[in-house]
Amino acid sequence: MADTDWKNQTAVLEFILLRFGKLQNLQILLFLVFLVIYITTMATNTLIVVLIVTDRHLHTPMYFLLGNLSCLETCYTSAILPRVLASLLTGDKVISVSACFTQLYFFGFLAATECHLLAAMSYDRYLAICKPLHYSTLMNTRFCLQLAAGSWLNGCLAITILFLFLSQLIFCGPNEIDHFYCDSIPLMELSCSDTHLVILMDFILICVFTLPPFLLTLTSYMSIIATILRIPSNTGKQKAFFTCSSHLIVVTVFYGTLMIVYLLLRGDALRDLNKVFSLCYTVLTPLVNPLIYSLRNREVKAALRKAISKCGFHRIMQRLQDKNLN
Repeated sequence: MADTDWKNQTAVLEFILLRFGKLQNLQILLFLVFLVIYITTMATNTLIVVLIVTDRHLHTPMYFLLGNLSCLETCYTSAILPRVLASLLTGDKVISVSACFTQLYFFGFLAATECHLLAAMSYDRYLAICKPLHYSTLMNTRFCLQLAAGSWLNGCLAITILFLFLSQLIFCGPNEIDHFYCDSIPLMELSCSDTHLVILMDFILICVFTLPPFLLTLTSYMSIIATILRIPSNTGKQKAFFTCSSHLIVVTVFYGTLMIVYLLLRGDALRDLNKVFSLCYTVLTPLVNPLIYSLRNREVKAALRKAISKCGFHRIMQRLQDKNLN
């Protein structure tokens, strides 16, 4: 009876996130760097969402999906960086078990959703470039909404299944997590429970929910590049190839670092390298996505100039009204 009661309890009530333990002398510098990255990421992604919502010229399937990605990136970054910033500023490395699992859930949910959103966006570009005559018919409003909703639902379903298994783990020994956020692998390494079933379920979920969107994204961009190479105009070819290659680089960095972290860098000796690659998909990708996908587009630039001109015009009118009142 005592053993049964012990299995139903969690001996460890809090974890210690070691963050970047070997860089103690650079805590202030790291704080400033992450603060600038967080502010820039939030500002650029929020700006894109506002522009897409307010400008009717951006009410198209491509920008609707981009708006979803930018909205996701704001949540994705906020799931990790505020905690890192607070810890670097105060020196407090302690996080409760419930807060740790909450961070893990939202991070996993948003990461899985991003995989599906990137696949939806790549398919949208595939239809636009490879099948332009059928684009408006195939990528209609209903189908676009289904792609976006399916991305969020699949991400939620994948992490919920994994979370149900992770929540059964028992922690009764060391409570130091050698990472800057709560991740599933370090948690499983600290658990006193048998983790073979959780590891198996994690592998199955990756095959079911992550591998298909990755293959769809890869296939779409390969088809896009093949179509671009057949364009007779060198100028049009270079422009289209430059844009799509930039997208492909971002996707490659996102998926490549995910695979390196979760499939290759599993040993204690590679822990520091694991953190470096983890920064790529948790910090770097949300920062560069709006620059690559949106802010370089002519339509987004035009919408931004229009918004700025409107703000300037309103300010001038307000000043004139104030002078007249005086």
